[in-house]
Amino acid sequence: MASDLNMLSKKLITSLLFIFLVLSPPSARAVITCNMIYKDLKPCLRYVLIGGSVPTKCCTGVKSLVANATTTADRQAACSCVKNLATSATDKQFDRAARIPAQCGANVPFEISRDADCSKVN
Repeated sequence: MASDLNMLSKKLITSLLFIFLVLSPPSARAVITCNMIYKDLKPCLRYVLIGGSVPTKCCTGVKSLVANATTTADRQAACSCVKNLATSATDKQFDRAARIPAQCGANVPFEISRDADCSKVN
């Protein structure tokens, strides 16, 4: 009887482990998409294009982006999306955009640069 219970416990534990493995999300897949990032950063667009002061909603979006980039894959995806946006900006627009994290008190985990190597972002 005790060995039957022990065998049942082992089978149950093995089954639960298998279920957890199947249901757990892959760690290397980015959850953040460029559309999500563009939505977060949309309130910054007016500032980037014409200057002035950084809107509160822009800072909220930047901080949301940082908070949602929880994995290396997320941070690399965010870096790539921001880098793609930077390639179409004028130098003046790019300079304003690059200053936003500091003006918002946000610690963006990658360099905002047209030449950023997003594959090296951790």
